[in-house]
Amino acid sequence: MIHRRLAALAGLVALMLPQVAAAHITATGSGGFTAGFEHPLSGYDHFLAMFAVGLWGAQMGGRQVWQLPMTFPLIMVVGGVIGILGLPLPGIEIGIALSIVVLGLAIAAGWKPYEWVALAIISVFALYHGYAHGAELPLAADPADFAIGFVLATGMIHVIGVGVGLILEPIRGGQLSRGLGAIIAVVGLGFLALALGYLQSQLGFLQGGLSLFGH
Repeated sequence: MIHRRLAALAGLVALMLPQVAAAHITATGSGGFTAGFEHPLSGYDHFLAMFAVGLWGAQMGGRQVWQLPMTFPLIMVVGGVIGILGLPLPGIEIGIALSIVVLGLAIAAGWKPYEWVALAIISVFALYHGYAHGAELPLAADPADFAIGFVLATGMIHVIGVGVGLILEPIRGGQLSRGLGAIIAVVGLGFLALALGYLQSQLGFLQGGLSLFGH
């Protein structure tokens, strides 16, 4: 019964993948609190990563239950500032996809590293997620409200992840939590494949353009 539920969840999440085939950083030209709040909720890659942060924190227990969900949004702000300033940060799509894969695998393995290791991992990924948001902020009608909206939504998703983790972790010795982590990692591989495919298409386009100047 449990395996059927996990399989059904995996199928449901897999249906979401085609909607993220396009590049993540887009030019919307409008925004505000509602747009900022909806952005992490409608971006399945962001949602899964932020959910996984909360789930991983609950799995590790102790101070990590609140430290991981608090650290991620703070570092996201730093990434957002980098995005607003237009400073280069290579591999945004790949970094976001890898965050889902790595966090999912960490949960699936029941990995409980040293506190500083866990914080370092989510901080790196938070930079990428924050950058993706920050790159959109200058295009929003009200950047401040947009930022407040997506930070609050991020915190809410973390809380959901923590709640689910605290409920699932005591069941069957944490097997359900680890199973959910495995599903997240598999979906993350789908996002990674899309990101690599997009990168390859961009490189192919660039190479095609350069070939015009060749012999």
